[in-house]
Amino acid sequence: MGMQYTIRSIPEPLDRAVRDRAGREGKSINAVVVEALARGLDLHVAGAHHTDLDHLIGTWQEDPAFDQAVAEFERIDDDAWK
Repeated sequence: MGMQYTIRSIPEPLDRAVRDRAGREGKSINAVVVEALARGLDLHVAGAHHTDLDHLIGTWQEDPAFDQAVAEFERIDDDAWK
């Protein structure tokens, strides 16, 4: 796990640019800032390895065929609960 920093007094244009890039590239603000710092210091730092599911946020797709295939799993078999 890497170090943690608190950075204060971020100018509004810089904040806007970071947020815009994060949105365009589908990255977290943290990832954009770490990459910018590494570039600014001429470092080639490998990206952090995350084990969360953040990369899946916003990717859900409705699939009626899947819903139909799993509908049976929502049925309660009253005989099985006697």
